[in-house]
Amino acid sequence: MHMDQQNPLVDGLSLKGLGDSVLVEIEPQRKRIPFLKHVEYRIISKCFQIPVHRRFSDFELFHSLLLQKFIYRMVPPLPPKGILKGVLNSISDREFYDSRRRGLQRFMTLVIRHPVLAGDELVSIFLQASSAMLQDVQHKLREAFKKSGDEFLTSQMALHGKVYLPEDIHSQAATNREVIANIHNSFQKLRDVAERMAQRSRENSTDLLMFGKDLSELGSDTSDLPASAALGKAWTTQRKSLVELSGEFGLLADKAAHQGSREEDEVVEKLNLLLEQLQSYKELCDRHDNGVLIEHQRAFEKRSGPMARHMKRHSSIEQPNCLLTQQENTILTMELRNYFSLLCLHQETQLVFTHLPLITNILGTFVHLQIQGHKEMGDVWGDLHPKLKSLFDNANEASSRSSSQTHISTERKTRAITSPHITRKSL
Repeated sequence: MHMDQQNPLVDGLSLKGLGDSVLVEIEPQRKRIPFLKHVEYRIISKCFQIPVHRRFSDFELFHSLLLQKFIYRMVPPLPPKGILKGVLNSISDREFYDSRRRGLQRFMTLVIRHPVLAGDELVSIFLQASSAMLQDVQHKLREAFKKSGDEFLTSQMALHGKVYLPEDIHSQAATNREVIANIHNSFQKLRDVAERMAQRSRENSTDLLMFGKDLSELGSDTSDLPASAALGKAWTTQRKSLVELSGEFGLLADKAAHQGSREEDEVVEKLNLLLEQLQSYKELCDRHDNGVLIEHQRAFEKRSGPMARHMKRHSSIEQPNCLLTQQENTILTMELRNYFSLLCLHQETQLVFTHLPLITNILGTFVHLQIQGHKEMGDVWGDLHPKLKSLFDNANEASSRSSSQTHISTERKTRAITSPHITRKSL
């Protein structure tokens, strides 16, 4: 998938052409050093189908080089490197690394779905190069970047950006930025609500599991009841059934936990993916407003590509005043970079709008998960109801028998007490 070179303002992107899929997994306990934790990630893309192993430092270098080369494009953010020492424990440590893995997968997904970034040599090296040695991969990435430089120096559109831009490009850019900023805020609210719902499902699972555990402990109590307990036999019957019922609550807990995981994976994660793209768009707009030219003072180094050849032709012409020529070349380059930056910004805006209809798919998934989750939970609750009814019926029967036996025993005792008195009176 590539941007249209003939008419860059109409790129023809579609949801079906958003590109490759990628999977990032934590490689369990690879190359663990006693005093240092080196977590490795296994990456495989649908396109290359070659599993590679990368450390977080590889991702950091890869991200840094992408940002330098494609400073006029949306480069997605990396997840945090870590948190303060001493904060993590064995449980939160696992949660942190899983959260980072999710963030790395979102990062890679957005990279390989980008019509410009996906076809770059840096991406190909990162997803294919052998990872026998850490330095090999990073060396290859650095060398590839040195050979090409940033996108402006190699793009065929660098010299003609102004030709493709409408006269009101600045007002269009401002309007688009405001619209996308509002969408970003709305998506954040949706994500926060979906996240809370997934958390509540997990908390519900914990509560149901605890409820079942408490029932089991109650049913496992073998303490003898006092002889004076009128319904002792009924309680004994009920108590034995509670252990069986606790298993049903364990099943309910599993269903609730599964529901929370599905909501997290299929709704929250997809919303996070869109949010990170929108965040990278905001950062791109900020770079454009702050002047990306400042970050490209080294761009005048000798590079290959149409822009570099253009600059060589200008610099090779002898002028009486070399300083003046250099200043003119610098001004020309700044102007060309400005137009190229605007052109790229417009293309990135189109890419954002291409992704926005995905929210419909996410909402459809959200509704389906709620229907499916409630049905599964309802089925288990439905199976539990007749078991409770049977339990109560048995308890009532036992209670009736116990009450009847108690009544008969009481009558016998009463007769035994009153019979001698009646006999003496009759005599």
